[in-house]
Amino acid sequence: MNKLIKTTNPYSGESAMLTPEEHKLYHRIKNLELAELYDEMQKALSKFSRLNPKAYMTLLD
Repeated sequence: MNKLIKTTNPYSGESAMLTPEEHKLYHRIKNLELAELYDEMQKALSKFSRLNPKAYMTLLD
């Protein structure tokens, strides 16, 4: 059984439950944003939006 991880949008305060894979990808996206690696960030955003569209809208859109 996969453990779900509660992840919160720092701007809206809304949360979503993510699988470990999605949680890792979420943090990769945030780190790429901090590093200003926007091309890689867009690829990761695209993957995240396909994996979990609802969480994408809550956390990253």
